[in-house]
Amino acid sequence: MPYNDGSEPLPSLPTALKLLIAGGFGVGKTTFVGAVSEIEPLRTEELITSASIGTDNLAGVESKATTTVALDFGRITVDQDHILYLFGTPGQERFWFMWDELSAGALGAVVLADTRRLQDCFAAVDFFESRGIRFVVAVNEFEGAYRYQAPDLRAALDLDPAVPIVTCDARDARSATGVLIRLVRHLLSSPTPVGSPA
Repeated sequence: MPYNDGSEPLPSLPTALKLLIAGGFGVGKTTFVGAVSEIEPLRTEELITSASIGTDNLAGVESKATTTVALDFGRITVDQDHILYLFGTPGQERFWFMWDELSAGALGAVVLADTRRLQDCFAAVDFFESRGIRFVVAVNEFEGAYRYQAPDLRAALDLDPAVPIVTCDARDARSATGVLIRLVRHLLSSPTPVGSPA
């Protein structure tokens, strides 16, 4: 243990654990990070302008007024030894280049899904599978959306049987925290990432 002057031990620094919150445009990533963060989350949102028309797919989220252009950032102190850092990825395709930077050092990820636009989370699932980053799929249950059974969702997303599927309300802190708990349990129960060599 390091000492500051040779007589008293320095306090140990907490272990920082990095988790990503990913998914399609307008699925609730910014809301999710804001719901669970113990600090005022850092947001890099900008107004959606007419320049988005023809560039970004706004189908199903026509009323959305802002979009994340870099990242969302939040923090959760688990205990004196562990801190979770949450990084929300941008959802629009033209900002996907940020995903490589944000995923560096990530322990795991939550892929948020909206069953009304399930295809919008395919890119995130493919991204994490190809990099061997373990993840859970969290279905953000929007009002009016059809409630599919987990086996149907697993088949539609072509998920490995080991990948958990959970439901949540990204606006609700308790619900979003439950998703993170499920992710951490998944990470602890599967030491080898899905799709990576044993």
